[in-house]
Amino acid sequence: MKAVIPVAGAGARLRPLTYTQPKPLIPVAGKPIISFIIDQLVEVGISDFVLVIGYLGEKIKDYVDRTYPELNITYIKQEVRLGSGHAIWMAREELRLAEEVFIFFGDVIVDADFHKIIAIPESCLGVKQVRNPREYGVVEYDEEGRVLRVVEKPKIPKSNMAMVGFYKIKEVNGLLDALDFNIRHNIRSNGEFPLTDALMRMIESGICFSTFSVDNWFNCGKKEVLLETNASFLDRAGYASNELPPFENSIIIHPVSIGKNCKITNSIIGPHVTIGENAKINRAILKDSIIGNYAHIQEVVLQRSVVGNDTAITGSRQSLNIGDNTEIDFSLPG
Repeated sequence: MKAVIPVAGAGARLRPLTYTQPKPLIPVAGKPIISFIIDQLVEVGISDFVLVIGYLGEKIKDYVDRTYPELNITYIKQEVRLGSGHAIWMAREELRLAEEVFIFFGDVIVDADFHKIIAIPESCLGVKQVRNPREYGVVEYDEEGRVLRVVEKPKIPKSNMAMVGFYKIKEVNGLLDALDFNIRHNIRSNGEFPLTDALMRMIESGICFSTFSVDNWFNCGKKEVLLETNASFLDRAGYASNELPPFENSIIIHPVSIGKNCKITNSIIGPHVTIGENAKINRAILKDSIIGNYAHIQEVVLQRSVVGNDTAITGSRQSLNIGDNTEIDFSLPG
């Protein structure tokens, strides 16, 4: 078994955070997104990985090599981002001899029984019911519940079962042939080569797919979902910081994840706050937020915020002399 993880995307929807921080390294409940993926796959016995890197790829490589020295990891660079199918195609020589391949998109966290997925005898697609299937690749079924079609962001969806970015492929050469056909013949959707189109070509060639439903799906490409994911995992056992040093004149409202060597003074932190290592927080109130390593935050109130590494934020100060019957509102409109 071999796993391929495309992590070459620029994370445009999370800018400006992702101008300097690759999306897979953004911490959720104190743990980078890519570590959720690798840890789940390692747990079911996968030790061979191919990471397709591009934008800020050296940072991803440095982190993964440092954190997982025991794994066999190959890095493929996708110089031009032409879609998820193109990313997998770039790794074709590393995948060609694999008996089966797991594909896991690098900005996705799922809750699923991976041991049951391993045991499924045919190729399979992870799915989750969604409210707006137009935003996703969706699976259509025949009358007997078998996969009939997969469609990338359909204008008129015939199904509300979205693919969650996790796939098990047993016909590896069939996948590579489908990808190669689409790329050689320049068959694109919305200007790119999505993996969905290659899967559809496999289905048309007679390869059967089943699906498995995941319990939870966190597509961490948007700020709102990223913060919801952070809160969800902090509410679970094993993610929040349980033993914290005393912080000077500060209140910690659990659950929170606070990294090593942080200095927090005169502040209120939490709930659902992740703070990276070596951060300095003074006279601040933080709620429902993710704060990066080495951030300096002073005299501000932040909620539902994502703050990158090495960032400094200082709020304003006021000195007031206010008469009777006065109302002042410093909050922003809306």
